[in-house]
Amino acid sequence: MLVSEIYSSRQGEGRLTGQPSIFLRTSGCNLRCDFCDTPYASWAPEGKNIPVPELVEKIANLSPKHVVVTGGEPMLPQTISQLTKELHARGHHITIETAGTVIRNVSCDLMSISPKLANSTPSQNRAGEWSARHEKARHRPEIVTQLIQRYDYQLKFVVSQLRDLDEIEQYLSLLPAVRREYVMLMPEGIDKSQLKEREKWLRPACEKREFTYCPRMHIEWYGNKRGT
Repeated sequence: MLVSEIYSSRQGEGRLTGQPSIFLRTSGCNLRCDFCDTPYASWAPEGKNIPVPELVEKIANLSPKHVVVTGGEPMLPQTISQLTKELHARGHHITIETAGTVIRNVSCDLMSISPKLANSTPSQNRAGEWSARHEKARHRPEIVTQLIQRYDYQLKFVVSQLRDLDEIEQYLSLLPAVRREYVMLMPEGIDKSQLKEREKWLRPACEKREFTYCPRMHIEWYGNKRGT
């Protein structure tokens, strides 16, 4: 498995915000989000190929029992099935952070799904052929449906503008079984001031529509930097 980084920190987003966790970031992605904050795992993947048994031992030597497998897109490598099975067998709680475009048979306690809206598609000038590839691959509600049927879950949408909420409502109409309180709206941005500005209108919009507002607390705590 190509791994970009492994580190201990606190979960900064979603239902487990504040939970001390080990983060295993795989490298490689089938999307090219315009606002991606980890380009070293997607736009220009970097990392080291590490066998699953070695990864399991590395994680076993770190203290938190909560493990967050993220990316890039961690559901791309087939070895994620073996990895999560072995971590579960050692008593780890596992969160998988995925865009919901690929499905594998994994051991997972919380499937954290971040479907990509139209605001994620990069321009052709920036991304070349990846613009069309991203747009074609990003919308897979049939896979998201399977994930929420199999696992405990949360849905996290990145919101850039208020009009994105109408697209979210359209998306959710395809997923009638979704629990509305598990739908989390997150302001787009990697700068504290930008996040605070968007919070002013996004938080009340969440309350009005019975969604959960999802701050990006790791940026509040550490800033936008690797290993956090």
